[in-house]
Amino acid sequence: MSDAIKLPAEALWSGDFYNEGINRDNLFDKLKEECGVFGVFGHPEASHLCYYGLHALQHRGQESGGICASDGSQFHYHRGMGLVKEVFDNDKLVSLKGSVAIAHVRYSTSGESKLANAQPLVFKYREGDLAVATNGNIVNAPEIRSRLERQGSIFQTSSDTEVVAHLIARSQHDDIVDAVKESLVQLNGAYAFLFMTNGKLIAARDPHGLRPFVLGKLGGAWLFASESCAFDATGAEYVRDIEPGELLVFDAEGMKEDRFSPPKKRAVCAMEYIYFSRPDSDIDAINVHTARKRMGRKLAMESFVDADVVTGVPDSSISAAIGFAEQTGIPYELGLIKNRYTGRTFIQPSQELREQGVKMKLSAVRKVVEGKRVVMIDDSIVRGTTSLRIVNLLREAGAKEVHVRISSPPFQNPCFYGIDTPSRKELIASQHSIEEIRKAINADSLHFLTKEGLIESIGQLSEGEHGGQCTACFDNIYPTEVPDVEAAACGGCD
Repeated sequence: MSDAIKLPAEALWSGDFYNEGINRDNLFDKLKEECGVFGVFGHPEASHLCYYGLHALQHRGQESGGICASDGSQFHYHRGMGLVKEVFDNDKLVSLKGSVAIAHVRYSTSGESKLANAQPLVFKYREGDLAVATNGNIVNAPEIRSRLERQGSIFQTSSDTEVVAHLIARSQHDDIVDAVKESLVQLNGAYAFLFMTNGKLIAARDPHGLRPFVLGKLGGAWLFASESCAFDATGAEYVRDIEPGELLVFDAEGMKEDRFSPPKKRAVCAMEYIYFSRPDSDIDAINVHTARKRMGRKLAMESFVDADVVTGVPDSSISAAIGFAEQTGIPYELGLIKNRYTGRTFIQPSQELREQGVKMKLSAVRKVVEGKRVVMIDDSIVRGTTSLRIVNLLREAGAKEVHVRISSPPFQNPCFYGIDTPSRKELIASQHSIEEIRKAINADSLHFLTKEGLIESIGQLSEGEHGGQCTACFDNIYPTEVPDVEAAACGGCD
């Protein structure tokens, strides 16, 4: 196709620069999803496999989706705003011909929510066509972008991914693999990259392994995904996690295992286990549902409370709630029900309407909680407004007591690695004591899982007190250099 960016200058782009995207649902102050990548090498139905893979990764981004396929001589691609089922139909998928494809679902934080930033991004440069998709955030992208602009680069998007494409285009290496390696070593941050030309597919994971990235196989085809649950949706078999600092190259000669960096201190994002990933995914051979159940069990050991019923805030807290119930012997019940058919909603103009919007999304089961002492399990508290609304829902349904238990430590610091978090001053746990938070959310009691309990629950104890996890949002210990934490909000997911 012809509507690709020419690098490094005089670029043309076919994206809709006037499409400002969709309004995010701001009724809940939960952390926002990151992005998801999926890729296929060597399957005649590559684009259809990508479609199913993206469906499985839809929880990682609902703003836009895209697939780029190669038939060996040219790219065929389509991107659009909205959910995967809204972006693609059968006719579009049939038009995406080729046995190699990369795909992406996106939640924007570092770049604006518009079609121009939807991925995969597709470029033309001196060596031909290049498509790029990534999950994560490049912390030093602003500095690199500024340097490249001074050197004459013209950017057509506000996406971090385009920064990497410019680095590749400016490389003195003609070989795409060498150019990618040279570019990646200049990056600081968290990322899982898929690069595609008409002859190669390249997969790379950041040296700390902050973002999950897995390799699978379907017959003779190789598949790549942000989470292993996407392999289940396509009938593929999980092979292994892509290692931190690893570079895998696939072409007509097969697969080549390479590296662009030695692995650094392992720091898998703890929030992947706590909240982001699907419970049926495995990250570094640890099942997410099982880890969350252990968090609930540990939470019960640390903060038992005598109660009549345990309930979890759907969906990510249900596993931890089951673990809490099993450990204490208190019955687990569906005390809260999520309405899955409300769709995306607009920010409402008044407090009264905002409260009504919450009830559209979530409702309490009166017959379960009425007259009961309820333990409400949630995965995190960000600003505190969501917790207050849910506690009040339970009280309005007749709950006699509401005891809140959080299956993670207090969230006190912004993330720079692909999670959309507020600035530190907006994080309630960074400004208030646990007792002050308890009063603010109208709970009878409140307890957070300790960091030690979290690390033990995840189960990776091979790398000291952090257990191979990034816990910066809880302890302010970042595995890489980051901007001024006091002033910054999230660098964001690309």
